[in-house]
Amino acid sequence: MSRIYNFSAGPAMISAAVLQQAEQEFLNWNGSGMNVMEMSHRGKEFMSIATQAEADLRSVMNIPDNYKVLFLQGGATAQFTAIPMNLLRGKTTADYFNTGQWSKKAIAEAKRYCDVNIVASSEADNFATVPDKSTWNLNPDAAYVHYTANETIGGVEFDHIPDTGDVPLVVDLSSTILSRPIDVSRFTLIYAGAQKNIGPAGLTLVIVRDDFIGDTLPGTPVTFDYKVQADNDSMYNTPPTYALYMAGLGFQWLKELGGLPAMGNINQRKAEKLYAAIDNSDFYQNPVEKQYRSWMNIPFTLNNAELDTDFLAGAKAAGLVTLKGHRSVGGMRASIYNAMPEEGVDALIAYMQEFAQQQS
Repeated sequence: MSRIYNFSAGPAMISAAVLQQAEQEFLNWNGSGMNVMEMSHRGKEFMSIATQAEADLRSVMNIPDNYKVLFLQGGATAQFTAIPMNLLRGKTTADYFNTGQWSKKAIAEAKRYCDVNIVASSEADNFATVPDKSTWNLNPDAAYVHYTANETIGGVEFDHIPDTGDVPLVVDLSSTILSRPIDVSRFTLIYAGAQKNIGPAGLTLVIVRDDFIGDTLPGTPVTFDYKVQADNDSMYNTPPTYALYMAGLGFQWLKELGGLPAMGNINQRKAEKLYAAIDNSDFYQNPVEKQYRSWMNIPFTLNNAELDTDFLAGAKAAGLVTLKGHRSVGGMRASIYNAMPEEGVDALIAYMQEFAQQQS
């Protein structure tokens, strides 16, 4: 069977070039006679893999020297807990934007450790937009401000980095990390699950300014303590070694592609053509305010929801899979992360047009 186009929101497609390299090295990495999964995480072979992965990520993202890069476990969801534990630093209040389901989960967890001030919420608008700046209620005494740059379920994305003044800024970048250039220095902490734009599930990336490491809440589990993880080069315990290796291959692939400027151009082009196909049709709709439409996750509905099942069946037959929308919003969702080739987007557009014509 040939490769399909997988529009899953995560775990998502991985670049064919990365998979092919991993296949070539599967039984014998670099003459070691071992698969990476078999290596000691403290052995020289794996240590070289981890060191190179961090160096390549720093290069691709232009990460300043005063930031630590941590390769952790537990997914972005574990960071909902780790962030207040590490960043409250004697304060009792944190600011959170509420722009979708992942924001809500982060807020619910933070409330276990501090008072949460909702800066702004788009829940009354069915999470179809980012609240206007005129409605924001930032607390200058907050320990930090947290926002989710891209809501994977609703397909809503901030079109800018919020200006929070002197209050540290934290971002969940799970579904947009590495999709385009970003100024890391604007943030105190960036975190992301790997399974969308980095590599396999199981790895979590944290990029944290080094002056915010230490002074955790009493009772913080040792594996959640950024200082412990930084002091041990993310190897206080055994890291997800194979996922880290695969992520490293992905960082190399991005460098060879031309880095994040080149990747950003490709991703913008993919998103624009898919939105154009939706907007220029009377058969499909996208619910998100145009200014805040996601490049990575594009939800859409059919004008007749009774045709959803037929649409999905036809798409699967055409090699276009995992297009069903999240159960909380319904409809369809096409996730077009870095590894989704432009040809996959073109194939989806062609199928959408063909299906619409068949129903007319």
